Amino acid sequence: MSAIDYRKFYIDGAWQEPASSATVTVTSPTTEQPIGSVPAATTEDIDRAVAAARRAFDEPNGWGEWEPAQRHEVLGRFAAELDARAAETARRVSMQNGMPIWLAENFEGGFPSVLIRYYSQMAADAPAVEERPGMLGGTALVSRRPIGVVGAVVPWNVPQAITFLKLAPALAAGCTVVLKPAEETVLDAFLMAEAAEAAGLPAGVLNVVPGGRDLGAHLVSHPQIDKVSFTGSTAAGRAIAETCGRLLRPVTLELGGKSAAIMLDDVDLAASMENLFGVTFLNNGQICWLNTRVLAPRSRYSEIVDGLTDLAKSLTIGDPLDPETKIGPLVSARQRERVEGYIAKGKAEGARLTTGGGRPAGLDTGFFVEPTVFADLDNDATISREEIFGPVLSVIPFEDEAEALAIANDSEYGLGGSVWSSDIERAARVAAKVRSGTVGVNHYSNDPVAPFGGIKSSGMGRELGPEGLHAFQHLHTVYLPPAG
Repeated sequence: MSAIDYRKFYIDGAWQEPASSATVTVTSPTTEQPIGSVPAATTEDIDRAVAAARRAFDEPNGWGEWEPAQRHEVLGRFAAELDARAAETARRVSMQNGMPIWLAENFEGGFPSVLIRYYSQMAADAPAVEERPGMLGGTALVSRRPIGVVGAVVPWNVPQAITFLKLAPALAAGCTVVLKPAEETVLDAFLMAEAAEAAGLPAGVLNVVPGGRDLGAHLVSHPQIDKVSFTGSTAAGRAIAETCGRLLRPVTLELGGKSAAIMLDDVDLAASMENLFGVTFLNNGQICWLNTRVLAPRSRYSEIVDGLTDLAKSLTIGDPLDPETKIGPLVSARQRERVEGYIAKGKAEGARLTTGGGRPAGLDTGFFVEPTVFADLDNDATISREEIFGPVLSVIPFEDEAEALAIANDSEYGLGGSVWSSDIERAARVAAKVRSGTVGVNHYSNDPVAPFGGIKSSGMGRELGPEGLHAFQHLHTVYLPPAG
């Protein structure tokens, strides 16, 4: 396979020379060999990108002043260009971060264009102005306006889907964007920029400049940025929140999680296994909302531990580009070291390892970790409280629903979660008491029509649903006097 190399950044509607000769080399987590490179951005590159986005928003008849139907037409072309590149997008993501290709084809290849079409249509259908009869005799004209220039910072784990959680509503609202993708997953971001160019997105509306944390901090604090949208670690989110708070800058933060799957005593375990895989080991454990705490009733504890153990053992580990692979490598050697450190901590604290815990036999190259299940531990164990971001589960016993809810809610996080039962109404009642931004019943899936986001240390603000569009708009009111 030939390397995928870029020499320029997509800024102001064109491919521009970088300010320095430094590069970012992308390494395959499967082969541990280089697979591509892009220029390494500097603060000067970010400044050029922000200036381009500022012009595209502020100039007469700029993107924010277009009629929503006009933007809808251009964004429809963008969605079509993304669809034309969907297979290559999925392949690049899988090569870069280890996401199994079948998952990448759905999340990374398919979801972005769905979101673009959803939000551009929503913006086109929205009334331009709402008239509210005033209590004092006049009329209030309320409208939603684009918030301005957006700094979007996205992670490596689900890079394209998360990019479009921000990009789709921002562009549909009339905002312009400077996107900073993670250094681990830049090749897909540059392919997306090619789609934007082919679609004829106006110059400066979208700018793509990758880099590390220092570059992200520069973007977040840039004086010409009007709004920040960030997905990543809670630690980084706190720092961004402090910066935006000082600047009185709107910010959306989608951060970490340690969600719980509550298995009620009437759960049909055999029928739940496929969906349980989807909430526990999906994407090699590298998704923020995964339910890595599984709460099991004592009356069925051994059965559920055995079921999860058998599930973990059954998962095919290997090359993420193989359609049969269920578990690919972790994104980097550093991430594998982090996960292995937590596995060692679980053993040291006395948890019982039922399967996994090491590197799979026969895969000496690549950043692989076996799907791992720990039993006989409580909610105070380190691996029950801290986000691991790898294929490691903690199975925690409970006596009754009240204790299950107490354990589920005893977390600094509140992003996802699920409740499992043969009685949907019962499960929904329990789910309503889980202190989390989102909860699934007998599965978990982010639906575009509903808001997604967390509470507590899992962040603030919401993406998806109409709320995701409103996050990139501000309200504007005109007070008309009483008639006559």
